[in-house]
Amino acid sequence: MTIAQNVRSHLQNKPYLLEALEKGIVNLSELSRQIQEELQIENMSAVKAALRRFSEELQKHKQKREEKVLQVLKRSAMAVYDRKSVIITTKEINTKTGMKVDLLGKVVYLLDRSDMPERTSALVKHDNCTMIVVHSPEELEATPGVVAFLTTLLAEQNVNIIEFISCWTETIIVVEKKDSLKAYEVLSNLVG
Repeated sequence: MTIAQNVRSHLQNKPYLLEALEKGIVNLSELSRQIQEELQIENMSAVKAALRRFSEELQKHKQKREEKVLQVLKRSAMAVYDRKSVIITTKEINTKTGMKVDLLGKVVYLLDRSDMPERTSALVKHDNCTMIVVHSPEELEATPGVVAFLTTLLAEQNVNIIEFISCWTETIIVVEKKDSLKAYEVLSNLVG
């Protein structure tokens, strides 16, 4: 394996370093020194050259990927639904409305608060939630990075996602009521 291949392989499982390289905000000399030590490579200038080339490639790919993601989001629409509840239980709940996702030994329900059963043996229960649904064109399914883009934006604003479902052209994000305005503001700046 060449030095360049070793450097790329070493960075593949380090998403924060990859992001820093994509954004061009990393000190290549210092990162080269660290990689040189970790991989025990003697030629520091070869490590730095490999890093520089890899960083340039990442920046080009990121720009193209981000443009595609933004194009999909600009052609999307958004709807907000308040007074939602999330229940995670091991037993099925008798309900006529809402969403249900069967997991291994658990069932996740997204219900209107008014449809909440009186008694339930919930493992987890979130009563005061807001559901934001992003309706996107069919290209969403073939556009890598849309989900990562949305979740990263919300995480950067310190918005915690309670539940997240991505189904074909619908992206469903459930947040606590206290975070709903911030989440809406962040997403509405992107969504058509």
